Amino acid sequence: MSAGTQQVAAGRSEIDLHLHSTASDGILPPAQVVEAARAAGLSVIALTDHDTVAGVTEAVAAGDTLGVRVIRGVELSAHEDASGKEVHVLGLHVSRLDALEDELRALREKRTERARLIVNRLVEIGVPITLEKVLRQSNGGAVGRPHIARALIESGAVVDQREAFDRYLGQGRAAFVPKSQFLIGDAIRMIHEAGGIAIWAHPSHTARRERVERLVAQGLDGLEVRHPSHSPDVAAGLEALCDFLGLVPSGGSDWHGPVGDRMLGGQVIPREWLERQERLVASRVPATTAR
Repeated sequence: MSAGTQQVAAGRSEIDLHLHSTASDGILPPAQVVEAARAAGLSVIALTDHDTVAGVTEAVAAGDTLGVRVIRGVELSAHEDASGKEVHVLGLHVSRLDALEDELRALREKRTERARLIVNRLVEIGVPITLEKVLRQSNGGAVGRPHIARALIESGAVVDQREAFDRYLGQGRAAFVPKSQFLIGDAIRMIHEAGGIAIWAHPSHTARRERVERLVAQGLDGLEVRHPSHSPDVAAGLEALCDFLGLVPSGGSDWHGPVGDRMLGGQVIPREWLERQERLVASRVPATTAR
C-alpha cells in the first residue's frame, strides 16, 4: 500500500475542500494528495496550504490527469483585532495566483522568522535542534510549528507531535512564540483581490452570531461548517447561521496526510454547497471578464 492510499475513506464520490500538502505542513506532495483523493473516491478537492499557493499548479495538473477537480485555495492565519484572537481563513476558488503569491511571500518570511525565534528558545533551554533541521522538514514550503515538532522527533527530544506541543510549542509553553499580527480584514482583501471567497475555517463554538456579523462586515463570505473538530450539533448550528446571515457553507477534512486520526474524505460537503460558492464567485466576475 502506498502512502497515498492510507487512511482514506474508500468508495466515495464526494467533495472535500480543506487539504494540505508539503507546500506547507502536509506529509504528501501536491500530486500525491490528488492521487490519495482519487483513491478515496473524491471527485472535487481544494488544496489549501498555509500562506502559500505554491502547490496549486502541480495539484491542478495532477487532477486534470486523474479526473479530480482541484479548486485553487489557501489557508491564511489572521487576527481578528489587536486583542490577538487568531482566525484561520480559507481562500477558495482563487483565480489570480500570481497576485496572491506576491503578498504571501512576505507572510512566509514572517513564518521563518518565528521559527528562528522558537528554535532559539529551544536551544536556550537545552533542546538539541537547529533551524537548518527545521527548514529541511519544511522542504522549501511555508514553515510552521509542525515542522519544528518533526525536527524535535527526529532529534529524539520528543516521541511524537503531541509531546512536542505539550512540552514546548503550544501556547504558554517554554518555546512558544506568538505569530506576528496580520488582521483578518487584510486576509479577506487579499483573497477577494485574487478572485476567491473567504471562509472562516474551523470556527467551532466560537462562531457566535455577533462575532460572525463583525467579520461579515469586513467581507467574510462563509463558514466552514463541517470539520473534524466540529460535533454534529456545532455543525448544525453553523449551517443555520450561514442560512440566517446569507453566508456560503463549506467543509473538509483538514487532511495533512497519512498520519494522525483525520480521514481523507471524512468530512465531505453536499454538491449544493459547492454550487452556492460557485454562484457567489460568478456574481463578482465583471461583465467584461465573463464574456
